[in-house]
Amino acid sequence: MIIDVKVPMLSESVSEGTLLEWKKKVGEAVARDEILIDIETDKVVLEVPSPQAGVLVEIVAQDGETVVADQVLARIDTAATAAAEAPAAAPVEAAPAAAPAAAQNNAAMPAAAKLAAETGVDVNALQGSGRDGRVLKEDVQNAAAKPAAAPAAAPAPVPAGARPEQRVPMSRLRARVAERLLASQQENAILTTFNEVNMKPIMDLRAKYKEKFEKEHGVKLGFMSFFVKAAVAALKKYPVVNASVDGSDIVYHGYFDIGIAIGSPRGLVVPILRDADQMSIADIEQAIVDYAKKAKDGKIALEDLTGGTFSITNGGTFGSMMSTPIINPPQSAIL
Repeated sequence: MIIDVKVPMLSESVSEGTLLEWKKKVGEAVARDEILIDIETDKVVLEVPSPQAGVLVEIVAQDGETVVADQVLARIDTAATAAAEAPAAAPVEAAPAAAPAAAQNNAAMPAAAKLAAETGVDVNALQGSGRDGRVLKEDVQNAAAKPAAAPAAAPAPVPAGARPEQRVPMSRLRARVAERLLASQQENAILTTFNEVNMKPIMDLRAKYKEKFEKEHGVKLGFMSFFVKAAVAALKKYPVVNASVDGSDIVYHGYFDIGIAIGSPRGLVVPILRDADQMSIADIEQAIVDYAKKAKDGKIALEDLTGGTFSITNGGTFGSMMSTPIINPPQSAIL
């Protein structure tokens, strides 16, 4: 029986996505729930599993195409499993070793492979930073920016007057973040204020307990958990800062869901610490570590990013002394 593989239902705020890379080829056997392809949206990367075991007989939508919910991506023949598992005698598959130098890295994302071809970077020599070791565009960019190793001779100098450029398409996430932040600047009256805070008591407290804390909880004691606790205390004292504007109404939130800005290979994400007022210091530190790992692996879920009444970002990790962060709408403030 032939069955369709379709795009899963997307959230109300996500209308479309981009196919990344097929993990199976036409004619190959697939197992039930085996991941066939990933779909990148402007918020998360969705995995599309095989609904049944069988043979992939047709790929309808190709890598890089834009797709919408319930669109047919491929077709599987559930009755062809045995035939697919039998050894193939086709002469075409009998000579894969004819040109080993031309082998392609199946772990390279389509955009990364395209950029590698344009810049001359060998993706097979890269250690991917994406999920499951996949080579991302950023990996190719970084490799292209590094001077080539030349033990026998120095690399050829850039011609005088040369003005090299690279044009790399943004991921959906980066494009969406840029769109939302630009809209925030246009639609909100944003004011930034700077205040000095004596951090020495916190630094002394952290230095005193960090080793004991890590042994007991299995996670390092950072500064962000203190900032979260301080923010919650401030939001309780000034409820209007924990509110949001909805049309002509002000919505006061009786809970404290704190968004933590985290950089990832795909771009900036702001996962939510829900009911942060009920979390311990250890709970907060563990949740931040978990979110950072999920962001790096591309496994942040849509529900992880939904909601939030206040956000905290840390530009100090990039060496800045002061910064003017943009409010994450519909929130009213950001620390």
